[in-house]
Amino acid sequence: MGGSVVARGVSAVGGGARALAGLALASLALSLVALGATPAAAREIVPFAGDQYRAGTIVVRNAERALYLVGGDGRALRYRVAVGKPGKQWLGAAWIKGKYVQPAWSPPEEVRRDKPNLPDVIPGGSPKNPMGPRALLLDRDQYAIHGTNRPKSIGTYASYGCIRMRNEDIIDLYERVRVGAKVVVIP
Repeated sequence: MGGSVVARGVSAVGGGARALAGLALASLALSLVALGATPAAAREIVPFAGDQYRAGTIVVRNAERALYLVGGDGRALRYRVAVGKPGKQWLGAAWIKGKYVQPAWSPPEEVRRDKPNLPDVIPGGSPKNPMGPRALLLDRDQYAIHGTNRPKSIGTYASYGCIRMRNEDIIDLYERVRVGAKVVVIP
C-alpha cells in the first residue's frame, strides 16, 4: 500500500549477519524440501527456472500476481499476491531494509490525496491497518511486502505499488527471509 511503517523491527545487517544469512539460506533450502502444499495454503513449491537468482531472492512477477522465494535448487516457494494497480507498478531490484511485526501505518501523500479522510497513523493490529501482521520494508521509496486487511484483493492489481500477501503467507515469508535479501520485480 505504501506509506511509512511506524514500528520497531530489525533494520540493520551487522558483521554476524553474514553467518546468519548462510544459516537462513540453509534453513530455506530445508524448508522448501519439508514444506508441502496443503489445500488451505495459497503457497506451494513449484519448479523455478531462473539461474540468475540466488537462493533467498524474492522474485515478483506482476503479470502472474505471484511472488517466488527462490530455493536455489530449481524450485521456489510461490505465493499469490496483489500488485500495483495500472500506473502504480514498479520494476527492478530492491532490498529488504527492515522487518516489522504489527506495523503502524502512515498513508503517503498520494494515498492521502485519494482518501483525505484517512488518519495520520493507523496503529498496528487495527483491523483498519492495511499492512497486516507483518511488513518487509523495501529500500525503494515507500514500498513494502506486507499483509492485508483486504484478503479478497489477493490475485488482483490493487495497491499503490506495494506487494500484498495473505496474512498467513506474509507471516510465513517473514520467517524465511532476512534483512538485506534481494527483491526483484519483473513484468
